[in-house]
Amino acid sequence: MQRTLIIIGIVLLIAGILWPWLSRLGLFRLPGDIYVEKENVRFYFPVTSAIIISIVISVILWFFRK
Repeated sequence: MQRTLIIIGIVLLIAGILWPWLSRLGLFRLPGDIYVEKENVRFYFPVTSAIIISIVISVILWFFRK
């Protein structure tokens, strides 16, 4: 459990450091992401982006288990 938490922390740290470059990929602006903007309200729900991130994480974890 400790090893898993340390790995998750390191991954989040690396993602935070690389965020300026990762944001240029356009991952959270995909077709299928819900974005509603009204006068005083903005609502954003990244459906497609969440699915892609989930698939990538699942594949990475699958490789580590083998």
